[in-house]
Amino acid sequence: MTDKPSNDAYGYRFRDAGLNPLHRHLLPVVLETLGRQARSGRVLRVFELGCGNGSVADALSKEGYEMTGIDPSTEGIAHANRVYPWLKLATGSAYDDLAGQYGTFPAVVSLEVVEHLYYPRKFAAALHDLLEPGGVAIVSTPYHGYWKNLAMALSGKMDTHFTALWDFGHIKFWSKETLGTLLREARFGEVAFRSVGRIPAFAKSMVAVARKD
Repeated sequence: MTDKPSNDAYGYRFRDAGLNPLHRHLLPVVLETLGRQARSGRVLRVFELGCGNGSVADALSKEGYEMTGIDPSTEGIAHANRVYPWLKLATGSAYDDLAGQYGTFPAVVSLEVVEHLYYPRKFAAALHDLLEPGGVAIVSTPYHGYWKNLAMALSGKMDTHFTALWDFGHIKFWSKETLGTLLREARFGEVAFRSVGRIPAFAKSMVAVARKD
């Protein structure tokens, strides 16, 4: 991914169809969570909300999951359809009637997406609507908390981390409390968190696992 200007309506650029370095921290948690869901006897169908260039969908498909996904980036989906033509990936938005178009799933994955959205409540509602009863949503986003923010302030890295100069970059900065509130407002029941990358107080990202009652 890159922050170079784009003619794409949503602006976010993809250099290729490969995984990025953060995925090595995220995918083990995703696979562990999906594995628990699979052992419960559910069909291994997964919807990826914000599938980008298709790299995560491809990685999960190699583990036996039947993947469907959407992303607003025409460039990302073009990479995905060229490199992974066997995957069911298409342009679309969290603000569309995705459940009406695609149905419901035992699991929905959305990695590093919610921080880019102006309407996170619509995103959370889409997650909930896409899930079967008892299904799980796996949502990751950069972690923010007191000690990490304090360390960035003391080290002079606040402007770099919260840069206003990244076109189409992060517009929401989430903590466990605020992301948990968002998901519970959307009528999710149990919400649990995992920290990934570095020690928990300075984690790169957090992964929320939310279950639909």
